[in-house]
Amino acid sequence: MLMQILLHTPKWVFGLFALLLWLGARQLTATSLGMSRMTLMPIVMGGLSIYGVASAFGDSIVSLLAWAAVVFATLALVLQRGLPAGTRYDAAARRFHVAGTAVPLMLMMGIFFTKYIVGVLLVMHPGLMHQPNFATGISALYGAFTGIFIGRAIRLWRLAMRTESAVLAA
Repeated sequence: MLMQILLHTPKWVFGLFALLLWLGARQLTATSLGMSRMTLMPIVMGGLSIYGVASAFGDSIVSLLAWAAVVFATLALVLQRGLPAGTRYDAAARRFHVAGTAVPLMLMMGIFFTKYIVGVLLVMHPGLMHQPNFATGISALYGAFTGIFIGRAIRLWRLAMRTESAVLAA
């Protein structure tokens, strides 16, 4: 059955998987990134997340509310955590220097595989689309991925604002 699923998967899905894997793997090592790249990733991944909810469950208000509630709850939790050791912002170059981490890779793969598995499940069992517990649970999972992505970006924005304020004050 797994082979049939893979054979019926559109080719572009494998390309998207490879792209996300490459983007996530690049973040396993320490890197320097600009504000635009740091901002773009949560927007794109958040877009994929909400698209996953909308494509699976349509305009179900319960699904959208579950997604939003978990985005905000997860965001609040992430914002309570400090930045990883070694994270810094160079105000002159307007670049972040961050340690390598597997978190972005795990989040990207989480969103990708959630979307893929939900798509397969809905093709095999279309009635799941109308199951409130399934819709709410999957939407909440997408929301958690999005909240973590956005929270990580906000922590870096805060670092940039603090650093730039300190530079201006000096």
